[in-house]
Amino acid sequence: MKDERMVGVNYWPIESGMAWWRSFDEGLVDEDFSRISESNLEKIRVFLLWEDFQPLPNKVSVKTLDLLVRVMDLARKHDLRIMPTLFTGHMSGMNYLPPWMLESGEVEARFPVFSEGKRRKKAIRNGYTDREVREAQRRFAREVAIALQGHPALFAWDLGNEPSNVSLPPSRDQARIWLEEIVSELKKWDENVPVTLGLHQEDLEEDRKMGPQDVATFCDFLSMHAYPFYAKWAHHPMDDEVVPFLGLLTQWLGSKEVLIEEVGISCTNELRESLVFTEEEAYEFYERLLKRLRRYPFLGVLFWCYGDYDASLWDQPPFNEKKHERYFGLFRRDRSPKSFVPLVKEFRIEPSSLSFRWIDIDREDYFRDPMTHLSRLYRRFKEMGAGLLEA
Repeated sequence: MKDERMVGVNYWPIESGMAWWRSFDEGLVDEDFSRISESNLEKIRVFLLWEDFQPLPNKVSVKTLDLLVRVMDLARKHDLRIMPTLFTGHMSGMNYLPPWMLESGEVEARFPVFSEGKRRKKAIRNGYTDREVREAQRRFAREVAIALQGHPALFAWDLGNEPSNVSLPPSRDQARIWLEEIVSELKKWDENVPVTLGLHQEDLEEDRKMGPQDVATFCDFLSMHAYPFYAKWAHHPMDDEVVPFLGLLTQWLGSKEVLIEEVGISCTNELRESLVFTEEEAYEFYERLLKRLRRYPFLGVLFWCYGDYDASLWDQPPFNEKKHERYFGLFRRDRSPKSFVPLVKEFRIEPSSLSFRWIDIDREDYFRDPMTHLSRLYRRFKEMGAGLLEA
């Protein structure tokens, strides 16, 4: 992985969003992949919505696997490479889950649960302790790995999108058992395809029992999702230094290279709303951010996300309540590029040397009081040269 710097994008189709696999349109995917390739974005992260791929614990959908293979073939046609995300799971403030992952009885949860086309007030079975769920996950990983074995467009696996927003392992040991089981299942079919897991900044803000040090024990590289406007400890909502800081903190904790797997900004000139910025503000943010990020030796950057979502989806969750989720695209919903796309198109990583002199604690101490350490270390990071020896 050291010689391959990834620059790419996270992908859901504009017209269908999370309903992609149920309303699959090969022609539109072909057009989208062509546009992505023309934008010099070489890598694409796609999401295997759990309900669509595994409708029953003992059944993985052959039809949906075939669609995934067609996506891979289209990627190869356009000289793109794909990282499928298993067990999706959490997405854009919702938990999309197959009905067999839900328990009886109603509960109020932080994130709404969506299953079989409806919002559900159900508890979620724990994938780290429930034996049936763990066996189902191994089956899912096995069937997807077999379906894509040897495909030239496959460049990595992602075990899940922010899985700590779905359920938490009761202990670090159980998290590591789960990681070992799933990674081992994938490696049986092709040990050369690297594996990661989509961590996010909340995994550094509190101890969720599966942090960078745990993931690094079994995965080939680490991933981090970094959004300044979600970080209460950031100095302002468009504080671009948050992104490399989170990447470097993840690398220090796990002692492995890091992919900035998600970074982006919600922007449109159509609407003024909390967490929605103008395209002019977004241009300024990306200009600062990309100039900064090119100097860090991260494995790469995947932008969130390909396109704004079509207005026909706005009355559906999560877009009906979380209006900012509509506008994260590099491309508007009519597929025209936003003003900052030329900056993204020209972005390449030309790294300098790192410095961790702003870190003044031992790794084993960090999760004893993570939010306090994170906030304090961020101040030191900014004051002492942003983690670069040349700064």
